[in-house]
Amino acid sequence: MDAFVTRKKRKSSPESATHGATATCADDASEESTDVKLAILSSLHPRIGQETLLDILLAHDGNVEATTRALKAPRLLKKPGASTAVPAQTSLRSFAISSNTAVASLSPKKAKLLSRKGTTLHLYDPRDVSDHTPCTIIHNFLPAEEANALLLELLEESKSFEKITFKLFDNVVSSPHTSGFYVGSYKELQEQKHEYVYNGSRMTDVRTLTPQLERVRTRVQEAVNREIEARIRTRYGGRKLKYQSPGPWSPNAAFVNCYNGPQESVGWHSDQLTYLGPRPVIGSLSLGVAREFRVRRILPTSTGDDGPDVDDNNKDSNDTNPDAAGQIAIHLPHNSLLVMHADMQEEWKHCVSPAQAIEPHPLAGNRRINITYRYYRAGFHPRNTPRCPCGVPAVLRVVTKKRENWGRYFWMCHAGNVPGKEACAFFRWAEFDDDGNPVPQNQGGTPAAAR
Repeated sequence: MDAFVTRKKRKSSPESATHGATATCADDASEESTDVKLAILSSLHPRIGQETLLDILLAHDGNVEATTRALKAPRLLKKPGASTAVPAQTSLRSFAISSNTAVASLSPKKAKLLSRKGTTLHLYDPRDVSDHTPCTIIHNFLPAEEANALLLELLEESKSFEKITFKLFDNVVSSPHTSGFYVGSYKELQEQKHEYVYNGSRMTDVRTLTPQLERVRTRVQEAVNREIEARIRTRYGGRKLKYQSPGPWSPNAAFVNCYNGPQESVGWHSDQLTYLGPRPVIGSLSLGVAREFRVRRILPTSTGDDGPDVDDNNKDSNDTNPDAAGQIAIHLPHNSLLVMHADMQEEWKHCVSPAQAIEPHPLAGNRRINITYRYYRAGFHPRNTPRCPCGVPAVLRVVTKKRENWGRYFWMCHAGNVPGKEACAFFRWAEFDDDGNPVPQNQGGTPAAAR
């Protein structure tokens, strides 16, 4: 484990000298690695798990003495009983002490990112999720009967779901879970089949929203719009992000994913922006088995010679360390709504990793159903987006790995994602107004050699 909390030894204050053997042990550890600090904390607090100790150590900037004082306070862990489920924890704020390193002392607008290289920070409390990720979470989102009705309906639907096949690094691969795609009307269904393109090809299995999906859509829309307003007010300084849509979020499509068993997963990726536009917001409802949703910040690298963006916006490439900024794991129990805010897709990646073990759900067994409600903006309908010379509607991406042009959007051919096809050299920088609407441009592209 990376010794990210190693620091120079500080002189003990008269107050700290009174802490006896514990303080002496902590002071001696001030120059030690994270592994050593965890070993010390484990010896002092043998009933607390390593992951929880690490989380609280991170919350106190690697200070063993401060961590020990917080753990001795009468506000320790809650366990949901003897089960195989991931243990619950109280908020990181409940372990904070009154010092300049405490999580509770941080301004909500300036909350410190606690994840570190090579580590995973586990978050359960909604306030912690909001403070340290570009997400908010609402537990027990639907009335229990409504959540169960939606789950049972989609479990039946999932029997006919299929895996998505695409090309990755010249290899044809299939998604490690199954999915279905739903829209609100028959007209939208026909448009999706004949006008929209995903991974360079048409989607043949498009369905209209089931009765329960349609009923829940209104609830999700209301909740997400409340959370967007709260995020702008508390995190964005009272103003929406540049390119974020100023209008209400109105979901008109839903991807439904089924993860059957602990090994079904989805790798690190950002959701495709092509029909959502820049700075999209997504509402993600989880049902059935609880799983971990992991996020990590995207770190740009030095400029290379392989085009404007060495990253595929949908699939994680292997040329950088995915743990460079650390990972944050968000626990998603049954009937929880996760809102991925406008700073998520361009600045972070997310995944659902395979699990070593899961606790079966009374209705779903080993299956997790995830519904991601999305707002397809009219300005990004295929009739309004560029087409490359090979006739395929271009895909919208953003520069995420190079410091040069970092955060700049561009259109490019996406035919290369289709098995048996090669992408052409079409490329064009994308231009938007402050509200994320496309600025009219000519339909010409830039040859790859001139980028």
